[in-house]
Amino acid sequence: MLKAKTRWQLAACDERLAEELAVKANLTPLVSKLLVIRGIQTPEQARDFLQPGPEQFHDPFLLDGMEKSVYRIRQAIENKEPICIYGDYDADGVSSTSLMVHLLRQQGAVFDYYIPNRFTEGYGLHKEALAHLQESGFKLIVTVDTGISAAEQVDYANQLGLDVIVTDHHEPPAVLPEAFAVINPKKPGCSYPFDMLAGVGVAFKLGHALTGKPPLHLADLAALGTIADLVPLVDENRVLAKLGLQRLNQTTNPGLQALIRVCGLSENELSAGHVGFALGPRLNASGRLETAEAAVKLLVTEDPQEADACAVELDNLNRERQELVQQMTEEAVEMVKNHFPLEQNQVLVVAKEGWNVGVVGIVASRLVEQFYRPTIVLGIDQQKGTAKGSARSIAGFDMYEALTACKEWLPHYGGHTMAAGMTLPVENLDFLRQRLNELAREWLTADDFIPLTKVDVSLEPEEIHMDAVEELAKLAPYGMGNPTPLVMLQEMETTGMRAIGREENHLKCTLMREGCSLDAIGFNWAHVTQHVTPKARFHVLGELSVNEWNGNRKPQLTIRDLSVPHRQVFDWRGSRDKMEKWRQLMLAEDSLTLLFREESLEALHGLLTPQQRRFVHLVETVEAEPADHPGFRNLVLYDLPRRRADLERIVPIWNQAERIYCLFGDPDLGMERLFCPGREHFKQLYTFFMQVPAVKHEHLDALARKLKWKRHDLDGMLEVFCELSFLAKEADQYCFQPAATKRPLESSMLYTAWKEEAQLATELLLSSSEGLIQMFHQMVEPEPVT
Repeated sequence: MLKAKTRWQLAACDERLAEELAVKANLTPLVSKLLVIRGIQTPEQARDFLQPGPEQFHDPFLLDGMEKSVYRIRQAIENKEPICIYGDYDADGVSSTSLMVHLLRQQGAVFDYYIPNRFTEGYGLHKEALAHLQESGFKLIVTVDTGISAAEQVDYANQLGLDVIVTDHHEPPAVLPEAFAVINPKKPGCSYPFDMLAGVGVAFKLGHALTGKPPLHLADLAALGTIADLVPLVDENRVLAKLGLQRLNQTTNPGLQALIRVCGLSENELSAGHVGFALGPRLNASGRLETAEAAVKLLVTEDPQEADACAVELDNLNRERQELVQQMTEEAVEMVKNHFPLEQNQVLVVAKEGWNVGVVGIVASRLVEQFYRPTIVLGIDQQKGTAKGSARSIAGFDMYEALTACKEWLPHYGGHTMAAGMTLPVENLDFLRQRLNELAREWLTADDFIPLTKVDVSLEPEEIHMDAVEELAKLAPYGMGNPTPLVMLQEMETTGMRAIGREENHLKCTLMREGCSLDAIGFNWAHVTQHVTPKARFHVLGELSVNEWNGNRKPQLTIRDLSVPHRQVFDWRGSRDKMEKWRQLMLAEDSLTLLFREESLEALHGLLTPQQRRFVHLVETVEAEPADHPGFRNLVLYDLPRRRADLERIVPIWNQAERIYCLFGDPDLGMERLFCPGREHFKQLYTFFMQVPAVKHEHLDALARKLKWKRHDLDGMLEVFCELSFLAKEADQYCFQPAATKRPLESSMLYTAWKEEAQLATELLLSSSEGLIQMFHQMVEPEPVT
C-alpha cells in the first residue's frame, strides 16, 4: 500500500450529455466530458469556449456608470484637465494603471498616475494623497482596481472639488462611495452579464467604451493582470487571457519584452503558467518590498534601455523577495513546531516583530502547503502595538466568515472564503487564535485536514490517444475556473520505473493495462521507487500532454499524485546490504521490526536508540493486538521464524500494515537453515556409535569431517539422540546407551521442531516472489497483498 498525498474527489459528469455533445460538436469523448463538467452543454457554448474571440466581448455600456464616466473623461481630455490614474501595488493594480496610461497617452490626455506605498500608506484611497493631488492641479481622479470601499475618502475628495471615477472589481460594501461614477460589475443593480472581471478587465472595458472598440493592442497587459489576480478564466476573462497571451507572445511593449528576457522565456511559447509563476511575481515584487514604481515604469516606458533597467531591478527584487519568503517561512515553521503543535492547533496563527507584511500572504500559503491548516501570518509593529497580516485557508473553512465571528478583536479585516487580510492590536492575538481554533473544531472533521484534489475524469487507458490529447490544448489557457484537466487511471502496472534527472529525484516509467501503455513522468516523485514492488498496481492522477522527442509525438502523463491501494510485500530476502536497508526503514517512526530469534535482538540492541527500541520486538513477547502498535505503516520481518505458529501469531499485526518487508535470510549462512537430516543420516550416526560407544567433545569436529556433515548439524543430531535416550551427554563426552528402548524419530520434539523449521525456511527462502506473496495472501485477510 502507498497512500496518496491528497483526497481525490471525482467530478460528476452527465455521461449521456457528454456523448451527445461529442457527436454534435465533433469532439473526442475526453474533451466533451471536460466541457460538460465545466458547465458547457451545447455545441454553440462549446464553440465559444474552444474558440474565444473579440466578438464575445459584452457591450461595455452595460456597466452601470460607464456612459457617465466616458463623458467626463472625454471632457477632461478636450479641456486639457489633468487626470490622475489612482492604482494599486499588486500585479492587477500595476497592469490596470499601465493599461490606462497607454489609453490616455493615445487619447492625448494630460495625466499622471499615483500608486500608494504598501508600507507607509497601505491599500486604497488616502485623504493625504487626495489632498496632494488636488494641490498638484488634478481635477479628475480615475481609480483602477481600488476605491469601492472608499466612501469616506471619496467624500473628502468631493469636498476638495475633485471628481472621482471609481473602477473596481472587489466586493462592494453596503455603502458605496458617492463618486462622480462607480464602475464595478459586482455593484448592486448593475446589468452587466459578467461580474468576475479583474481590475484590469474593468479598465479594459473602460478603454473599450472610450475608444469605441476593444483595445486589443493592450490585451497583453489585460491578460497579465487577469491571470495574475487569479480570477476565473471563463467568459470575458477567458477571451482576455486567450487573446492577451497571443499578443504577449508577439508583444511590442518594450517593458514586457525586457521582462520576458529576464525570466529566460524568450524562446518559449508563453502560457498562463508563465504569467502566474514568472512574470506576475516579478511585477508583484516591487510592491511587496518597496513601491510599485519600477513595475509601472517597466510597463509604460517606450525606452528599451529604461525597460531593461526596470526589468533587472524587478528581477533582483523578486530574488530578494524569494530569499525573504524562505527565511520567514523557516522561522514560521520552527514557531509552529516549537509552540503550536498541530494536534492542538487546527488553525495556525503566527506573528513576529520584523516580518515584512508585503510577503506574509506568500508565507501563509507556504505554511498551508506544508501543514494543511488554515493559517494567518502577521508582522508585528512594536511601536504601534499592532499586528498586520494575511490569511490563507483550506476547503471547508470559510476564512472571511471565521474572521467575522472574531470581529470584536479585529478592528480591520477583509477578504473572502480562502484568503483575507487584517490588522489588530498585538494583545488580541491570543484571543483570535483561541476563537479560530474553537471554530475549526466545530466546522472541520479529521478528513478536512487531508488536502483535497478535484479530479475531472476517470479514464480507461484506451481513451488516451493522440487525437484526444491534442484536442485538450484547445481548453487552454488554464487557471481559476478552468483548471488544467486532471485525469485518473486505475489499476495500472508499471515497467521501466527509474529515477532520472541530475539529482535523480524525478520518476520515469510506462503505465500499462490490458495491452495499452502510456509514458509517464513524475517530477520529484523518484522516492516512490523505494516504496513499491514490481507487481504493484497503481491509481494515478495526472495531466495529459504531447511529448515530442526526435520527431516522435506520443501522449504523456505528468504525475500529480498516485497511490497503491493494496498491501505490498517487498522481497528483500538474503540482501547483502540488509543492515543498510533496515537502518533506512528505521529512520522513519512508522516501521515496526519483529524478530523471531533472541540472538537477532542481542545483535541489534546496541545499534538502536532508546526511541527505536520501542519499534523492535521479539515475536514471542509482543502483543498481537493492533491497538498495541498504533501509527506504524511498515512491518519488517528481520529474521527467519522457527515455527509456522510464530507467523500466524502476528497476523493481526500485519493486517494493519501497508507494506511488509521481508529481510530474513542471511547470505552468509547460505542454505544451512534449509537442511534437516533424514532417517538415513540418523541411522548412519547410530551405527557409528554402536562401533565407537563414546566420543569426546574435543573429537566432534573430526567426526563431522569424517561423516561429511556440518558441525552444527551433527550437534543437533546428538541432541535428538540424547532426547531419545540413545546417547547420554556427560561432561566431556557422548556415550552410547545400548539398552535404551527403541523410539521412532518423530517422537523427538527437537527433531519435529527442526523439521518444521527447515520446511518453513525452505518455503520462505526458496519460493519465488509470487510464491512468497501467495503465502502471505493465504494468511492475511481480508486485504490482498502484492
